Amino acid sequence: MKETPPTAKPAPARRRSLAGKSPKGAPRRRDEEVLEAAARVFYRRGYADASVQDVADEIGILKGSLYHYIKTKEDLLFRLLEGVHEEVGTILREVAAVPDLAPLDRLHLYVSRQVEYNARNLMRISIYYHDVARLSDERRRAIYKQRGGHEAFVAELIRQAQAAGEVDPEQDPQLLANCAFGNVIWVYRWYNPKGRLGPQALAKGAADFVVGGIRHSGAAAAAPAADLAA
Repeated sequence: MKETPPTAKPAPARRRSLAGKSPKGAPRRRDEEVLEAAARVFYRRGYADASVQDVADEIGILKGSLYHYIKTKEDLLFRLLEGVHEEVGTILREVAAVPDLAPLDRLHLYVSRQVEYNARNLMRISIYYHDVARLSDERRRAIYKQRGGHEAFVAELIRQAQAAGEVDPEQDPQLLANCAFGNVIWVYRWYNPKGRLGPQALAKGAADFVVGGIRHSGAAAAAPAADLAA
């Protein structure tokens, strides 16, 4: 695979205020402090067992003061997950905007960027996959709708690669996309940030594995009989 051009890492997305507006200065910093505290508490205790009082204690403020930023505990979870999608959405848009990339090279860049993001944000990613189902129906649907855009993006790249003759056309693009996301997502379950692989090395290895598997999927079935018998 040819080298893909480097792109700037996305700046953290501008998250909306917990109160529903885009704050500036100190109020915005306090919003971030509240979300970071909630992430630590939910990660340690689990969302179901954590309380608003736990989050307030983590920050060092009175419980009543926390309700200046939220109405319910679910507000904290939703804002955390929404923030994840805003940031990975930035990754998708940046990858889609890189000019002159072959489909599998674009897929390699996308997987690499997503895996590196997951490795650098293990706490929030863990909360996302453990607790997204605990959102109310409307909020859960909103999160899943955003997820669908990523799935469609990857499946379309695979279709383009099939049309270019780089992937077996008999393979189901959605199935291959789901397999790719299995590798991207499950990093949060086993990756050790104190281990020998840093996020960038992990990301490259994961992307090489995903794209190599998709490129060669069905290769044995498509090989001539003489080759199989050799």
